[in-house]
Amino acid sequence: MSTELLIAAIVVAIIAAIVVLASARTARARRDEDRRVEAREHREEAGIRAARADAQEAEAHERTARAERELTRAEEQAGLARRERRASHDRREHANRLDPDREPVGDGTGSRR
Repeated sequence: MSTELLIAAIVVAIIAAIVVLASARTARARRDEDRRVEAREHREEAGIRAARADAQEAEAHERTARAERELTRAEEQAGLARRERRASHDRREHANRLDPDREPVGDGTGSRR
């Protein structure tokens, strides 16, 4: 083989290597950019979901607070009902003790003659 052919073959091989390396670098850059875009989309979706979760959590806290307030009101109302029932019972017993037409009975309610 002549020296000129050998130099031409080396030059062609170097150019081919440069083209392959450039293509690989371009492909890697394209792949990296595709991954950046995909990662950005995932982050956006994560942000949307986090905002949705925050809103649901806030609503749950508000509903819990309302339920606790309602429970407190119900307990207060039940306490009032118990006090009213005791007062009613006490009044009835007092009336029975005052009533000359009632005879005392062992159960404390008295009975009518």
